[in-house]
Amino acid sequence: MRAWQVGELGEPREVLRLHEDVPQPEPGEGQVLVRVRAAAVNFPDALLTRGHYQLRPPLPFTPGLELCGEVVGTGQRVIGTPVLPAGAYAEYALMAADNLFPAPESLDDAEAAALHIGYQTAWFALHRRARIRAGETLLVHAAAGGVGSAAVQLGKAAGATVIGVVGGAEKAAVARELGADVVIDRRSADFVAAVKEATGGRGADVVFDPVGGDAYTGSAKCVAFEGRIVVVGFAGGSIPAPPLNHALVKNYSILGLHWGLYVTKDPAAVREAHAELTALAAKGVVRPLVSERVPFEEVADAVARVAEGRTTGRLVIG
Repeated sequence: MRAWQVGELGEPREVLRLHEDVPQPEPGEGQVLVRVRAAAVNFPDALLTRGHYQLRPPLPFTPGLELCGEVVGTGQRVIGTPVLPAGAYAEYALMAADNLFPAPESLDDAEAAALHIGYQTAWFALHRRARIRAGETLLVHAAAGGVGSAAVQLGKAAGATVIGVVGGAEKAAVARELGADVVIDRRSADFVAAVKEATGGRGADVVFDPVGGDAYTGSAKCVAFEGRIVVVGFAGGSIPAPPLNHALVKNYSILGLHWGLYVTKDPAAVREAHAELTALAAKGVVRPLVSERVPFEEVADAVARVAEGRTTGRLVIG
C-alpha cells in the first residue's frame, strides 16, 4: 500500500516521506483493518514527527491521528483514532475494535474524519470540565482553528454568547461565519479590553484556551467572578506558569483537559459524547469546517501548514 512514513525525527516537510510499497498492517488481538477514506490533519501530527508528542511510536511510523474509514470485511463506515504506528496517512490503518465509532450519516467522509478529536475535545471542555450553562459568555481562543471552530459551534449550541479571538482578517471572517457573536482580531485590538467592553466589565464565564502563552495570561485578566479557564493546549508554543494567588483573589478556576485520558478512564463518556455530537450533526447544528481537501500526495505540506498556524478550520486528506 501507499503510506507516509517518518524514518527520523524532525520537521514535517523534512522527514515525512511517501512510500509506494509498504506492507499492509496486520491486525492484532482486538484490532481491525480499516481502509482509509479520509484523514484529518491535527497539530499533534507535527509533534509526532518532531518526537515532542506524549506518544512516541518506534521508527519508522505512519502518523495521522484521526480518520474516517471502512472496516475491511464488513464495510462499516467508522471514525476514530488509529493505532500507531499504523496511522491514518496511508491507504490502510489499524483501529481498536472497542474504540471506533459509527460515522454520522449526515456528514461526508471529510467532515466525519474531522468530527472526532476536535469536537470531542470541545465537548468535554465545555460540558464536562466547565459545565457551561445557557446565557453564559464563552471566550474561545484560535476561534477559526480546528478545535476552536468546534468550541464556537458547541458554545452556540449550548446557548452561550460566544466571543472568538483570532489572528487576522481572514480568520475573523471565518469565526463570524461559524456563529461567533463577537470577533476580536488580536493583531489589531487588545482582546482583554474588548472582552471587558463586550461583557459590560464582567468578563467571560468560560475561557477555552488551546493556545497558552499570552492568550492564557490575558484570559486571567478578563475572566468573570467564578469563571472557568479550560487549558486545552499550548499551540502558541509557550506554557504559562500562572500565579495561583491570582486565581484565589479573583475566585476563578483553572481546569485542565487531556481528552485522551477519557478514552481509557471513562470510555462510556466518550461514547455518550459521540451520540450527542451525532445528533447535533443530524440537526445541522454542528458541522466541521473543512477548509481544504488535500490530495494524498501533499500530506507533508499540510501537516507543516497546520503546525505553522497558517490554516483555518480543518485540512483533510482524501
